[in-house]
Amino acid sequence: MNEIVFRTEGEGFLSRVYQMIQSVIDQGHGSVALVFLIGVIFGGIVQYTRVDKFEKIAGFAMLKDTIVPKMLFLAVGLSSIGIYFMVDAGVANLHIKPIILPGLIIGGLLFGVAMAILGKCPGTGPVSMAEGRIDVMIGAIGGLLGGLVFTVFYDDIFKPLQGESLGKTIFPNFFEGNEQLSVLIFGASLVLIAILIPKLEMEDAYEDRDDLR
Repeated sequence: MNEIVFRTEGEGFLSRVYQMIQSVIDQGHGSVALVFLIGVIFGGIVQYTRVDKFEKIAGFAMLKDTIVPKMLFLAVGLSSIGIYFMVDAGVANLHIKPIILPGLIIGGLLFGVAMAILGKCPGTGPVSMAEGRIDVMIGAIGGLLGGLVFTVFYDDIFKPLQGESLGKTIFPNFFEGNEQLSVLIFGASLVLIAILIPKLEMEDAYEDRDDLR
């Protein structure tokens, strides 16, 4: 029987998968099993609420469906409070990214346009792919090609476009001495906005067709 040699270093596909898993472990976010469980729960919530549907994401962009913004405001509000106090208690870590305004503006515009056209986002796209949706698979291939172009031409084209970094900071730092209160007010305000946003739903023209069930 031939011996199977598994390299944990190098540029091979399996070795890179191993390095990716090992990096998750080394970052202290929990075991791979815990991360996998969180992913399953997240996918289940997305599937149950159907925010992976084109009508939900595109409808949000056209202001014809408010399910996604209601969920976003609620999730960000609650998680802002929870994560801040978890970090404060020493049971979680924040990985703060630098503020690069030109890059954020350009990236945000491209991201928003792409979401409106594809009707998916990086969180809901994999769920739709698991359902076998061909359009999302094509979009994912385009995303991989876009990532390749960005990586190859980063130093020559994209890095100069990003502009200068304004440093790393978080919202509570603007309220020195009242950090916890500012987080509570911020989180509660987002939850209140989620409640006050009127519920609008963009109907799926094909959802009730017998031949597509």
